[in-house]
Amino acid sequence: MKRAILFFGIILSGLAIAQQTPKVLKTIFTKEALAQKITAENGDVISIKDVFSKHKGKVIVLDLWAGWCRDCILALPKAEELEKNNPEVHFVFFSLDRNREGFDKSLEKFNMKGKENYWFSEGWKNNFNNYIDLNWIPRYLVIDQKTKIAKYYAITPDDPEIQTTINKLLKK
Repeated sequence: MKRAILFFGIILSGLAIAQQTPKVLKTIFTKEALAQKITAENGDVISIKDVFSKHKGKVIVLDLWAGWCRDCILALPKAEELEKNNPEVHFVFFSLDRNREGFDKSLEKFNMKGKENYWFSEGWKNNFNNYIDLNWIPRYLVIDQKTKIAKYYAITPDDPEIQTTINKLLKK
């Protein structure tokens, strides 16, 4: 009986912290979040601000994922469909794989090579992820043409608000 109570207590506490929509849906990035360093697939280390600058004037869908994340892998077909249906949108992928080797293997295993991929060498806890209240992956954000956050929180690529936000930004 004690084990059953302990088991349900652990499950309930896990549910209490996972997948909680942040209380404040942010619309801009702080300087600290944008200054966060991230490693490109080719090994270059750049700031997130520099990543976003490459897409100035374009709508970006930011996909935070990892090769060890079951939900991320299950979401890949829907994420690919979203990308295919929105060729004018730039898709950028931030990996939370635990190490460089895992990042490289994930890109290969899940056919992500050739996409715009970056890896957080500092791990999950960093200025960018802390600022966006990252508590679950996959996580999707839609960034507008002026690098403001248009859609702050989505945990599935088929969240209808992602497409609605894209359509609104592109005036479809």
